[in-house]
Amino acid sequence: MYLAGVDIGGTKCAACIGRADGEQVEVLCRAVPRATREYTPAGMLEALAGDLRGCLSALPAWERAEGIGISCGGPLDSRAGVVLSPPNLPGWDAVPAAKILSERTGLPAWLCNDANAGALAEWQYGAGRDCGDLVFLTFGTGLGAGLILNGRLYEGASGMAGELGHIRLEAHGPVGYGKAGSFEGFCSGGGIAQLARAFALEELQAGKSPALCPDEGALPALDARGVGEAAAAGDPLARKILREVGVQLGRGLSVIIDMINPQKIIIGSIFARCYNEIWPAAREVLEREALPAARAACEVLPSALSESVGDIAALSVARYHIETAEEPV
Repeated sequence: MYLAGVDIGGTKCAACIGRADGEQVEVLCRAVPRATREYTPAGMLEALAGDLRGCLSALPAWERAEGIGISCGGPLDSRAGVVLSPPNLPGWDAVPAAKILSERTGLPAWLCNDANAGALAEWQYGAGRDCGDLVFLTFGTGLGAGLILNGRLYEGASGMAGELGHIRLEAHGPVGYGKAGSFEGFCSGGGIAQLARAFALEELQAGKSPALCPDEGALPALDARGVGEAAAAGDPLARKILREVGVQLGRGLSVIIDMINPQKIIIGSIFARCYNEIWPAAREVLEREALPAARAACEVLPSALSESVGDIAALSVARYHIETAEEPV
């Protein structure tokens, strides 16, 4: 089965063509990614449609892609195929992305938020294969969840299922999803940067000069990647920051396990890169907080797809909707 995929992100957008065969997927052609901020929404979709046509022309003459899967950060209306003003996509207000790409290529198209697309990718090709009930957490720029329940993608009454980043874990803390102390506030790239600045400032005000941030002038440059690299190298402040992230992750996971009782929770991006620094504290909290029977039934794993998840997620959206015979936009 040949499939087309489009990954729309706040930094870059990319189109690809792949072949899905049973439990394997292969990206056959990937167009050069385009910088999101350099295009209007309409201009970007026209460019992506052109990229898809270019990739499609490389297929054997007797082959044809069966549809386009589109992965995009929310909020969006997946049923209508419309992007609805995501915070990391300024200007993408009520953009009918699926309709435009379908009209420009002649292929059916389906739109899916990036967390749900990631869940489909892990379920079909990654750490969640042969698993009927799983939760995928993005843990990147933000925190969102995709839910596979009873062997199907679960989107909820209005397509908003899985917005776990909005859950409040503490009365105060880093801001994520517009809420201080939220799950996203503690477990996202932006949240980790906020936490790092707060911890570093506390040490500086106590008269210390930590290697991670030797003076107040270095505070604005602190980010999640730098904290992760420093923690891996043994920096004590960076490890303290990621331990706090792990504690809060454990609290959030406990809620998920008690509420949903999944077989697997698969976590991407920052968790996958900083697994050794984050997971021990999260595991300790889980052992105290989650119901023993539910905890014993659930395996928590880093993403198996890692940096390739964007392309595979978009292709997985197309495959899922084709196989479940859901109508395109």
